[in-house]
Amino acid sequence: MTTKSSENITGQKKMLQVLRGEKSETPPLWLMRQAGRHLKEYLKIRSKAKNFLDFCYTPDLSVEATLQPIRRYGFDAAILFSDILVIPDALGQQVDFVPGTGPVLEAISSAKELEVLKADRLHDHLAPVYEAIGRIRQELSEHHSQTTLIGFAGAPWTVATYVVEGGGSKDYQKTRKWAYGAPEEFGLLIDILVDATSDYLIRQIDSGVEAVQLFDSWAGVLSPSQFDRWVIEPAQKIIERIRAVHPDIPIIGFPRGAGLLYERFVQETEVNAVSIDATIPLAWAAEHLQSHCAVQGNLDNLALLTGGPAMEAEVAHILAAFSDGPFIFNLGHGILPETPVPHVERLVELVRGVELG
Repeated sequence: MTTKSSENITGQKKMLQVLRGEKSETPPLWLMRQAGRHLKEYLKIRSKAKNFLDFCYTPDLSVEATLQPIRRYGFDAAILFSDILVIPDALGQQVDFVPGTGPVLEAISSAKELEVLKADRLHDHLAPVYEAIGRIRQELSEHHSQTTLIGFAGAPWTVATYVVEGGGSKDYQKTRKWAYGAPEEFGLLIDILVDATSDYLIRQIDSGVEAVQLFDSWAGVLSPSQFDRWVIEPAQKIIERIRAVHPDIPIIGFPRGAGLLYERFVQETEVNAVSIDATIPLAWAAEHLQSHCAVQGNLDNLALLTGGPAMEAEVAHILAAFSDGPFIFNLGHGILPETPVPHVERLVELVRGVELG
């Protein structure tokens, strides 16, 4: 990658410029899960929905949740408030979010059971999401014109783990066993998810998002050969389909936990940016990833939760490590619900080099 002007970017959306390969002296900043439970204003509106999926499918609520961290912190990007499991839900799998447990799905474990997944109901079911995107984009245009709107989806491997396990898992044994033991059959599920995810992200872009992120949260449980087949190849297909319709839309990949395989992911998918988790050595990422695309990351969310000198030292190390190329400041994973708002405010000060008070 050829890094363009190192002048500080002003008068335009900094986030988009960095995603297109330009360097900013003060990097754009947003946080994964920035819209959510660490904000008291979120907790107030959360109680208005009968359940979590109802929250995601109620535009008034999802619009408000998306905008809350922008109003409070002035981040450079707003990310659509939704969930990666709206895809299996929209395809027809039974999906519930149980308080204190998390997502619970009616597990699918055979090719025959894949018949429950119907692509023809996808867009009708997700129409409220597309409506919310249009409304968020309008609100940002009117009141936060320098803020980029990011859409997202779960990557096929990660979504498949929930589809097969029936929820979260410590080792994803059922999914990995199916992928090893009957790869052609398991590939049918991945193909369904590739198609649905591609269509979903294209429709998000049609509705107004300006960049998209593909979350592969459980990519790190796979061996290198399995990583190629179930992480890289599906991402390649999704990215190819998006770019066939929207060639200029920046795409961020996040194969969390990939370790050294991050480099292969970046080179073979040709993402515009890669989000890295907190375990990745900074110097290695700067040398092996930032030369190919923008890097996004990678403050430990526990450092943000802790705050104080420990957080400040980590932030300084990250800023120094990625100062020579296109970089977006973010966390290595989502913000924790217990994170104090003053810690996030201090993070904004540190990244931007200004005192908010």
